[in-house]
Amino acid sequence: MADKKKTLLVVEDDPGLQSQLRWCFEDYEVVVAEDRESAIAQLRRHEPPVVLQDLGLPPDAEGVSEGLATLEQIMVLAPETKIIVVTGHGDQENAIRSVGLGAYDFYEKPVDTDTLQLIVSRAYDIYELEQENQRLLRQEGASPLDGIIAASDAMLQVCRIIEKVAPTSVTTLLLGESGTGKELLARALHSLSPRVERPFVAINCAAIPENLLESELFGYEKGAFTGAVKQTRGKIELAHSGTLFLDEIGDMPLSLQAKLLRFLQERVVERVGGREEIPVDVRVVCATNQDLADAIKDSRFREDLFYRICEITIDIPPLREREGCRLILARTLLSKYAAQHGRPMKGFSGDAQNGIQSYRWPGNVRELENKIKGAVIMAEGKQITAADLGLANVDVMAPNFNLRVVRSDAETQAIKRAMVYASGNISRAAKLLGVTRPTLYDLLEKYKI
Repeated sequence: MADKKKTLLVVEDDPGLQSQLRWCFEDYEVVVAEDRESAIAQLRRHEPPVVLQDLGLPPDAEGVSEGLATLEQIMVLAPETKIIVVTGHGDQENAIRSVGLGAYDFYEKPVDTDTLQLIVSRAYDIYELEQENQRLLRQEGASPLDGIIAASDAMLQVCRIIEKVAPTSVTTLLLGESGTGKELLARALHSLSPRVERPFVAINCAAIPENLLESELFGYEKGAFTGAVKQTRGKIELAHSGTLFLDEIGDMPLSLQAKLLRFLQERVVERVGGREEIPVDVRVVCATNQDLADAIKDSRFREDLFYRICEITIDIPPLREREGCRLILARTLLSKYAAQHGRPMKGFSGDAQNGIQSYRWPGNVRELENKIKGAVIMAEGKQITAADLGLANVDVMAPNFNLRVVRSDAETQAIKRAMVYASGNISRAAKLLGVTRPTLYDLLEKYKI
């Protein structure tokens, strides 16, 4: 804010007082609104950190009902905004009532410019301190599991398993569809382990030709084959004392599976063209999107290797089964790419949120990431729409007609969505749902949310 004037929204219908306040706050960018509708419009357009609001607004200029309604609506739309309520002389009852509804402070007429300037300046200071505090908390809260959105029961269970398994050296198998974040979880296993300061080496078994994969994994001696002009260590050796991640292990050729099995049993490697056995201390994490049981039946995967790599197996649910995760993950990705591309995006429109929740996401997180990245670049407004995401014609799943199940599911989903929209704030979520805080607490306990 130091590079430009601070924005102050003044909600006041008296032209004389409007002029006085403009003069009083000449160092600010003063935006004026005369009623609730224009106040909300200016709030959405300018996003002012501080609002100076009169309680007597038309059509109830002599009362306070319209002013209080405006205050409540601003608090729902911009809960971090500091609202300073201006009341009539001696009207402390409504001033206190305003503070109870969420106003930052109040001021009684007649206007004393010095005092009012001090109150507004202090409100800006508090706002900036809160913003800085939130930024620092986000930095301090960084952890090896950051980037893994776990709002659903299934993903919370995956994170619990990761935290339990990470400190050990057991060979771990990650199972999940393409794009579900298997490598991200493999890196979390490494980051939470005692090997965190040592190398994390990843290799995609499906991306390297069969005739090169052996030398990539095990290394080779000088002269082992045409072009082997020097001794080269393989990925397994490079991962010594760290973590080796074998992605898409289901695509590993059968001829190489026997050599990998021997390494897992003996923990020694022989380079291609070499005779020396080289001991290697490495933690192995494998991943695949294939059904290895079917691969074993079809003789495409060794059964003894399967039992060696699945000391611990973690099933990663597809995005369509992560209820509560999709919108949170979408917001996280939007913030990332909006900052990366310098686009001032302010969230998703209603139809975009519905599309994100209803779409099946066959490409999982990778597909969501690609759609949001493209939408950030192509969007013309400040909000991402369903059309920007390519989700304008998303089909809704067929409904369940059992009333008891429908009622339970509807309440559960409504509560989860309200909690997401309110960023976990119970009071805001209760207001969105039209219930009291105690009722919402009871519902959270009832549905184990």
